[in-house]
Amino acid sequence: MRIEDTDVGRSTPEAAKAIIDAMQWLDLAHDEGPFYQMQRIERYKEVIQQMLAAGTAYYCYTTREELDVLRTEQESRKEKPRYDRRWRPELGKELPPPPNVTPVVRFKQPKDGVVAWDDKVKGTIQFSNSELDDLIIARADGTPTYNFCVVVDDWDMGITQVIRGDDHVNNTPRQINILKALGAVVPQYAHLSMILGDDGQKLSKRHGAVSVTQYDDDGYLPEAVINYLARLGWSHGDDEIFTREQLVEWFDLDHITPSAAQFNTEKLNWLNAHYIKQADDGRLAADVSRRLARRGVNPEAGPALEAIIALYKDRSSTLNALADAAEPFYIDLHPAPELIAQHLTEPAREALTTLRGKLAGTVWEKAALNAAIKETCTAHGLKMPQVAIPLRVAILGQPQTPSIDAVLETMGRERVLGRLERVL
Repeated sequence: MRIEDTDVGRSTPEAAKAIIDAMQWLDLAHDEGPFYQMQRIERYKEVIQQMLAAGTAYYCYTTREELDVLRTEQESRKEKPRYDRRWRPELGKELPPPPNVTPVVRFKQPKDGVVAWDDKVKGTIQFSNSELDDLIIARADGTPTYNFCVVVDDWDMGITQVIRGDDHVNNTPRQINILKALGAVVPQYAHLSMILGDDGQKLSKRHGAVSVTQYDDDGYLPEAVINYLARLGWSHGDDEIFTREQLVEWFDLDHITPSAAQFNTEKLNWLNAHYIKQADDGRLAADVSRRLARRGVNPEAGPALEAIIALYKDRSSTLNALADAAEPFYIDLHPAPELIAQHLTEPAREALTTLRGKLAGTVWEKAALNAAIKETCTAHGLKMPQVAIPLRVAILGQPQTPSIDAVLETMGRERVLGRLERVL
């Protein structure tokens, strides 16, 4: 694990922690590190000095103001803005360093030929060296730049494969040329297409989750997120659901699609629902308990949370939905007035009054509770929904729930009778 933090303005301890927390939540353990580039500054400076001595890098004293003027002139001529190599050492060319200017260090980019690589996703890619400028590898304050640091890191750490987004394609020829200048082995590169949102536009903050841990906050299981992201732009036949072990066994770069993948929230929800159904009730209850506690709801003050989880897990696509379903079992519930007006009609109230009397003396298990509801329906000439729906509204504040006898059994006699008494 490498934390690329040389951009001091954007890299903060909080940002690094977010990366580590996300990987831990996904259970993607690293074998080495984390390595922080800011802790390797001396190593980068050592390599820069070696390059200056070898003539593959040089000091550039061009000021920011001079670069701005150069850019304006080039744009007025409709030329591609680029550094004009005015401080690049050439045979017979000597420029005295100007006073009071702290130089940057630039890489002496080859002028001729091409740089090419066999991209494992996009095929052969090549750039003409004449199109590449002499990029800065160390700023005026001495801090090395991203494109240089990652090259030294790849070299020192023996990286054999670099897999990243295709927004890095333009960085690759520069990095390859630096590696060659250092006499280092060039790794394989694979550039993945960017992910589009549900609307077909480039995925961004406006599409929802802005970090991996946001998926945790939104109620997704890590195995569902891993499964979904792996399948996003990669395939193994028609397999949609697979374990982490299968992913490790099956994954290869040959089956990554070169075209942009489209994020589909509905599919992620479908996968998450599958993993929730398969998950242990105790594990789900522990997670939902934490979510309820954050809402100020005490799951200890009521029926067993695992029993509620067992009731609702087959109809919940997120852990937040499970928490929503469990919450009414524990709070001081007051059904919405409009639901009371709609469902607790006079015939329904009469039936529920009868039912409450029966429930007070009924053995508290599903079969007996179901029998009591059916007897009440018969006595009042009503169909099951005409009693069950008002009963659901009375005890849970909602017209739709799992099997009503199972709900009653889970909620417990005292709570059911108390809630019926409140609305009747």
